[in-house]
Amino acid sequence: MQFSRREQVIRNTLAKTGLACLAFCVCIILATCVYADESLGKSGVKTEAFLSPRALLEAGGMIGYVIMFLSFLMVALIVDYLLNIRRSTFIPLGLAEEVHKLLADRKFSEATKLCEKQPGFMGRVLLAGLQESQLGYTAIEKAMEDAAAEQAARCYRRIEHLAVISTLAPMLGLMGTVWGMILAFMEFETKANPQISELAPGVYKALVTTLQGLGVAIPATAALAFFRSRVEELSMEATMVVSHIFADFRRTTQLRKKTRSSSDGDD
Repeated sequence: MQFSRREQVIRNTLAKTGLACLAFCVCIILATCVYADESLGKSGVKTEAFLSPRALLEAGGMIGYVIMFLSFLMVALIVDYLLNIRRSTFIPLGLAEEVHKLLADRKFSEATKLCEKQPGFMGRVLLAGLQESQLGYTAIEKAMEDAAAEQAARCYRRIEHLAVISTLAPMLGLMGTVWGMILAFMEFETKANPQISELAPGVYKALVTTLQGLGVAIPATAALAFFRSRVEELSMEATMVVSHIFADFRRTTQLRKKTRSSSDGDD
């Protein structure tokens, strides 16, 4: 029941976060539409056509399409991480109790087979420790620490794809803006004295790619920070659960050592 309650809290938190992000996006879209209507009413210029999503995508050009591809990739990665970076995948329900019971009965082979069927974080850490069960608890502890560090590093490397996206998106947007500015100011070469109204369309269209890049980089950076903290929290919790599983085995081993040392002293 404890794990199910935690899972319910996580699901509620994710749902609230998703609703907050959706509400934020809706507010941004509504604010953009209102601003477009106000601009049309004051100046009589049809700016809402440019502010539409289709016009923004067209103004971004080829670089804008690349940034859009990164946005789809970012969403796919976030969904994948939400499905895989969960407590149920790091700490499978019932695995700790079953392995603890098998260790209490000294059934190491059955415990090893059970962990081999659970390829999650805790399953691999337990498997590494069980494979060294014949060498004593010191070897078991060292093997589990190494396995936990390796599994955590794999999780961190996996979510670093979001870091790449959050870095590439604004850089691509900046490159598109610089290229657009170059094309806009090339009007000075073809025209002796161009008007500001002739330069303005090229300038604000050039800034579209920067907007697109920031629109991808900001949620990618936020998601990266969330999943980093999530991996750290779950990996530490799984490591603590594993140490509790082997607590009785450690005490039994220490008692045996004390008994042997005392018997050798008596002799």
